[in-house]
Amino acid sequence: MASSIRMPQVTSPRAAAVRHGLFYALIYVGLGVIVPYVPVWFRSVGLTGPQIGVILAAPMIGRVLAGPLIAIWADGFRLRRTGILWISGLTAAAYLLLLSVHGFWAWALFWFAASTANNAIAPLADVQTLIEAREKGFAYTLSRGFGSAAYILANVAGGAVVAATAPVTAVVFAGLAAGVSALGALLLLPPTPVRDPAHPPADGPRSRWRDMIALLGRRSLMTCLISLSLIQGSHAFYYGFSALTWTAHGVPGRMVGLLWGTGVLAEVLFFWGGEGLRQRLGPARLVLIGAAGAVVRWTALALSPPLWLLFPLQTLHALTFSATYLGGLALVEEMSSPREASAAQTLSASLSYGLFTGVATIVSGWLYGQFQGMGYLVMALMAVVGAGLALGLPRATSAQKDAQG
Repeated sequence: MASSIRMPQVTSPRAAAVRHGLFYALIYVGLGVIVPYVPVWFRSVGLTGPQIGVILAAPMIGRVLAGPLIAIWADGFRLRRTGILWISGLTAAAYLLLLSVHGFWAWALFWFAASTANNAIAPLADVQTLIEAREKGFAYTLSRGFGSAAYILANVAGGAVVAATAPVTAVVFAGLAAGVSALGALLLLPPTPVRDPAHPPADGPRSRWRDMIALLGRRSLMTCLISLSLIQGSHAFYYGFSALTWTAHGVPGRMVGLLWGTGVLAEVLFFWGGEGLRQRLGPARLVLIGAAGAVVRWTALALSPPLWLLFPLQTLHALTFSATYLGGLALVEEMSSPREASAAQTLSASLSYGLFTGVATIVSGWLYGQFQGMGYLVMALMAVVGAGLALGLPRATSAQKDAQG
């Protein structure tokens, strides 16, 4: 049976890149609708700003434990795509069940399940794509850019559809997209083994937990992860409350989608053209540039700029997210061994998009309730601290290379 679903061996680097890119598109098309518009749906069913902040933050904070647990569970399969398939299916079921319940605690429970599962897909796909990119000879950023392009289309189309129908449409679409991505994991991802057949398998979950815990004791790696987490975590107010702050200032719903799409278009262009920049500047400097962009972006948004200025400010997403993401991905890969790759990248994602973004989202709910758009200033302060830590990343990376050498 296993041989009947095995994909033919892909030898063309371009074909391999496109297959992975199409799967990223399936992942991010759902996220492109649910991320900006689920706060609008929660508001439409009567939740307050602080309640929305708590619901959005709970799975982010829970990701600190859930992320490693899911990674260890997924590494127990023979093929990397198997875990991705099951998690995608769980995501679809949880989104659709979210619509069958009512009340704060019920919504919080099913949103926790849906968001936790959904957020686990991309790091697992990243690990597989990085492996395939090295083996097949294509650029990871080419495949990842497909996901961002799909995110743009979902932002723009989602804004128009939600405005024309109802906020609940965002939840329905995200559930359907997750179901399709489960099928995509089977049809698009190659049968990459979790462990190299030429080497004996790991000792099991206990061994993988030891690898994960050992990473926490590396000072240079943790400096890197905290810096990345502060910079990426500073997006919390934007992710959770930008749609609400913009519409409160008279920005039409379809313009919200265009604004989000502008930011992600800048992200796509950076992914497709930023590899040369990363090689010239090095990943640590790329992270520092991302931090500087975050300070400028959040400070400007706190001042409630006019609509015409929001569009150029959104292009800074190429720095605040993309430069930080690409530089951080390369740094974590450099500072960990192949055996630790899944654990290190999952730990990075769990801290950046889990603990730090989760706590910042809870704070953002309170900030929005008290100060509206001025809450962005706290995000700018987070980016300043992240930039300070990023200044030490070149030295930390050099020390880590010396230790491994």
